[in-house]
Amino acid sequence: MKRLTVILCLVFLLSYGICLAGEDGIDVKVLTKTGSSWDGSPLPEYKSVKPEITILKITIPPGVALPMHKHPVINLGFMLKGELKVFTEEGKVLHLKEGDPIVEVVDTWHYGKNEGTSPAVIIVFYTGYENTPLTIYRK
Repeated sequence: MKRLTVILCLVFLLSYGICLAGEDGIDVKVLTKTGSSWDGSPLPEYKSVKPEITILKITIPPGVALPMHKHPVINLGFMLKGELKVFTEEGKVLHLKEGDPIVEVVDTWHYGKNEGTSPAVIIVFYTGYENTPLTIYRK
């Protein structure tokens, strides 16, 4: 029942947004719609547990690399400013620029690095679960 409620809410919100498109100058653009992460891996199915949504604004200074980590939950983001390169342990690379969306890899070791000259700012939305970490760092 909870999953059905979430699906119906999303359908309503998407329908409402599409209905508003074109009225009073409102512009609705789909930035991404996928069942896969940026490296092509399929996203895992949602669990039947209490959801917990987290939204983070992350600022990475120029020249700084995040530590190697993985996410046990689905997350997606939007690059507000700057640039960021994301590297997986398997050697795949994604270059994010201002305005780019990302559907992050799940349960895959990776890290990001700001190789630019200005701060990289990204908003990340985690569709997690109660009592589940958003990020696990390699020791």
